[in-house]
This record gives sequence, structure tokens and C-alpha cells, in this order.
Amino acid sequence: MLSENLLNELNEQVNFEFYSSYTYLAMSAFAESVDLSGFANFFRVQAQEELFHAMKLYDYIFQKGGVVKLDTVQKPNSEFKDIIDAFEKGYEHEKLVTSKIYKLADIASEEKEHATLSLLNWFIDEQVEEENNFNSLLKRVRRSEGNPAALYMMDDELATRIFTPPTAKA
Repeated sequence: MLSENLLNELNEQVNFEFYSSYTYLAMSAFAESVDLSGFANFFRVQAQEELFHAMKLYDYIFQKGGVVKLDTVQKPNSEFKDIIDAFEKGYEHEKLVTSKIYKLADIASEEKEHATLSLLNWFIDEQVEEENNFNSLLKRVRRSEGNPAALYMMDDELATRIFTPPTAKA
């Protein structure tokens, strides 16, 4: 059974993951509006990943005898100066997600809630990948500034990204 404190924090994270999905949909809409459909696809897939993360936590809460409490999803920022700005905000958002997962892991560790720690280790590993992915793409998008050919090559590359849910139970 989860403590009330940990349950509340996990519920906050479920809701934040839904917000994260909404955030990436806003970035997708921006990219689509500036005729960068490959970038739009990248962000749409990112939104799908965030929904997967929310549901992973959602399912876990019920597995541990808790109840999920959904809240209003905050309106995301939808104003971006350019695609570089969208990636900068995406990278900052992923760093925020990481800090929230670390906070959850700290609480679970203090409470000796080993099952939750096991779940959160999956999220910690996922965040290393997410931050690295955004940082790498941000560097590439910055290098493409002023070079439309490079930008459109990235756009073509990102158009091929698909969401494949992990199959291993973690």
C-alpha cells in the first residue's frame, strides 16, 4: 500500500505527464504551422510517449491499491519564435520532468517503497534518453540555422519517427 504522501505525488506526476503530452502537441501544432511536418511528427510522437508514461503511472497506482485523481490539464505554451525555440523549451521541459522523477524517487527511497523505486528506475533511465535526445536535436537544429537545406533534411529524417511502446514489463 502506498503512503498518502507518495500516492499524492504519483498522482501529481500522472497529471504532469498528461500536461507534457499536451505541451508536445502544442509544439507539433507550431511545427505544422510553419510547414515543418517532420518536426511536427517528432513532437506528436513525443506526445504519444508522454501519454504512455502517464498511463504507466496510472496503472501502477491501481496495482498498488491506490486511486488515480485526475486534475485539469493546464494550457501549454503554444507560442514559439522558431523551431529552435521549440526545441529549447522541449529540452528545458525534459529537465523539469527529470527533476520531478528524482523527487519521486527520493520520497520512495525515504519510505522504503521498493516497488515504486523499481518503477521509477525505469523512468530515470527513460529521462536520460529523453534529455540526450532533445539536447542532441537542439544542437543539430541550432547548427541548421540559416541553412534551409539542412533544416529540411532534418525535417525529412524526423518524419520517419514512430512510437513503439516498450514491450517489457517494467
